[in-house]
Amino acid sequence: MTNQPIFWNFRRCPYAMRARLAILNAGVTVEIREILLRDKPEEFLTTSPTGTVPCLRTADAVYDESLDIMVWALQQRDPNGLMDMPEDGWVLIKANDGPFKAALDHTKYITRYPDLDLDTEREKGSAHLRTLDRQLAGQHFLYGDTMTIADLAILPFIRQFAHIDRTWFDAQGWTNLRAYLDRFLASDLFLRVMDKRKPWAVGDEPAFFG
Repeated sequence: MTNQPIFWNFRRCPYAMRARLAILNAGVTVEIREILLRDKPEEFLTTSPTGTVPCLRTADAVYDESLDIMVWALQQRDPNGLMDMPEDGWVLIKANDGPFKAALDHTKYITRYPDLDLDTEREKGSAHLRTLDRQLAGQHFLYGDTMTIADLAILPFIRQFAHIDRTWFDAQGWTNLRAYLDRFLASDLFLRVMDKRKPWAVGDEPAFFG
């Protein structure tokens, strides 16, 4: 056991990804514990009220939602001013986490939803992405040429949608969005948060992130 907050992680999860992005941007240090979703450690299940990643345990609280972890990290330190964005940014994050994420899941896992139509669900997600593409016109990020928490919160889900069928994604007319995603995927920030780790086990030496 260390004195650092303990961050339970699953590398490919977009929710965990955005939490790591905020932690890294904040420059705070956490003990990171990678898990397998098919074999969740008892220590994780006794920490997380929902049994989902990411989950952060600090000295005095448990944060079981990725956006709460992002805000926690940036309230500790925000050297790049990521929390300085228009109120509309929170509305955009809510749209990402609600209707867009539902459409993304219905598209990616369409076989789980036999009553839904793939083209209809993909179009629901595409409508949201076209909105983002228009917002990105003439700027590098959603709210100008400076990154905000909205970019960190939303980009992992754009990546997930694109990777359902990257050939199809690249054939769409959202050139601003595609450039935005490609800059993110090529960035040192993304590469650093995607380091692979072996699953945590009792007795392991602590691994740190941030």
